[in-house]
Amino acid sequence: MAKPFSLQPLLHLARQKNDAAIKNLGKLNQQQQSAQDKLAMLQQFRRDYQEKFQDAARNGMGPVDMRNFQDFIYRLDRAIEQQQGVIEHAARSAETGRLELIDSKRKMQSFDTLALRHNEAEKIREAKAEQKMQDEHSGRFAALRAIERNDDELEQNL
Repeated sequence: MAKPFSLQPLLHLARQKNDAAIKNLGKLNQQQQSAQDKLAMLQQFRRDYQEKFQDAARNGMGPVDMRNFQDFIYRLDRAIEQQQGVIEHAARSAETGRLELIDSKRKMQSFDTLALRHNEAEKIREAKAEQKMQDEHSGRFAALRAIERNDDELEQNL
């Protein structure tokens, strides 16, 4: 009977960690994409607001309205800068997630290789044991045949 792979619990754990790393990387990539989408939305909103400001300035506006437009555009610029920071952080997190996935995959593949080698060694061991049993059986059978022939020859000579 084949011996169980002694590192099976570690192989199972490595597979679980690899699955978790895949899910985590997916979540991190989604967060990064979401942050980029939000930045694009903020940038588009700023462009649209800038156009409104320019149209209003051409048509004449009071100093209070001009100041309100400028303040709002300034706040949009700050929000864009903050969002760019969020994107940079998300990109770093996604890269860390990619590296963790590479590492977990490497470990899982190492345990898979060890398990494969173990299974192959067990098959060879079982094949040798089976061959040994067949050889012993054949040897006993040949010995019994030889004894029977000797008995037959003795009977014929008597």
